[in-house]
Amino acid sequence: MELTKNFVKAKRPCADGYRWFVRNREDGSDYQHLLDALVEAGRVDDACWLLNQFGPTDAVLALDAIGAEAVVFAGSLEVRGGIDVDSTVRAGRTIRAGGGIRAGRAIVAGEGIEAGGGIHSGGTLEAAGDIKAGWGIEAEDAIAGGGNLRAGWDVLCGGRISLAGSALVGQDLIAQGAIHCGKSIRAGGTIDARHTIRAGHGIESGACIRCGMHLEAGWGIKARQAIAADCAIKAGEGLETQEDIRAGTGYGVYAGLDVRVDAWPASARVLAAARPEGLVSGWWEDPAVS
Repeated sequence: MELTKNFVKAKRPCADGYRWFVRNREDGSDYQHLLDALVEAGRVDDACWLLNQFGPTDAVLALDAIGAEAVVFAGSLEVRGGIDVDSTVRAGRTIRAGGGIRAGRAIVAGEGIEAGGGIHSGGTLEAAGDIKAGWGIEAEDAIAGGGNLRAGWDVLCGGRISLAGSALVGQDLIAQGAIHCGKSIRAGGTIDARHTIRAGHGIESGACIRCGMHLEAGWGIKARQAIAADCAIKAGEGLETQEDIRAGTGYGVYAGLDVRVDAWPASARVLAAARPEGLVSGWWEDPAVS
């Protein structure tokens, strides 16, 4: 794809960026050449803007490894080893690495992101498709995905986690913001968020679930250890733990919100070491009696 002056100007770039383009473009320069030139000139944000405006290509860049200040590629990145950049890794389509992926500022893909090792972003981690890591995932800012998130180890996020699909995590899932998933949340260890935890389907933890605000699931919520929220706990079906279920002071615990009342004994059971304080709905059976 060749970008003419009129074609770029029609996208209403900033004045400084357009002046750079006019000064530096070469006759016959193609799309990727301009992206590379912008990155080489330290204008990574301008390269990302250009990619946002003109979209992805079907090109594939296959390399043994990447070590650079930044990478902005309009197609797919296929790396046999690892990717290690100081600022941004951005691809119009997929980013795949046989090893780990590390970026000091952001990792963004127009489709999916997959790493055989771990993924670490000093800022945001974003993909329109799935995000997969054989090891752990860490982002100092937000994680956003249009598909599912899968990690063999921990997922640690300094901001909000927002996924259209499910989160499947081998160990702990911890966020300093909210955790919102369109489908399920499942972790082998603790699930912990400073803000709301919300799943369109179910939530399951191999340890405890802690939530700084509301805890909500369209289906059931299950944990081996305590289920605790600073605000309300709401489940479309049942609640189950071997320890306690604790909502915030003045808030209620709700099970069976999406189940007929006459089906509560089978589909909206509340199982815990003791009856939750503030239990509003759901089928409770005292384990000492049953």
